[in-house]
Amino acid sequence: MSLPKIKEARELSDAALAEQILAAKRQLMELRLQQATGRMEKPHLFKHVKHRVAQLMTVERERQIAASLEAAEKLAASKEAAQPAPTATLSQESEAAEPTIAKFAG
Repeated sequence: MSLPKIKEARELSDAALAEQILAAKRQLMELRLQQATGRMEKPHLFKHVKHRVAQLMTVERERQIAASLEAAEKLAASKEAAQPAPTATLSQESEAAEPTIAKFAG
């Protein structure tokens, strides 16, 4: 039995991904139980199941990060659209500030 490919995990839906994670963790628990009771026939399955759990959790985390980035972009875009445009330009502001500075200096 070869190690599972991450491509297969990326093709799963969010619900199926969560279900697969739960199933793999249960299988890992059963393997530990078999090892503790001395009924373990295929010890290499530990490696396969741990690898699968890591793949599934990686895909789940990738999706969480992508969703949070997407939400942050939407929030930034909505804030940008909500801000009013500045009415005075920088040159107008500096010209208006210069006479007050000149009054204090002289």
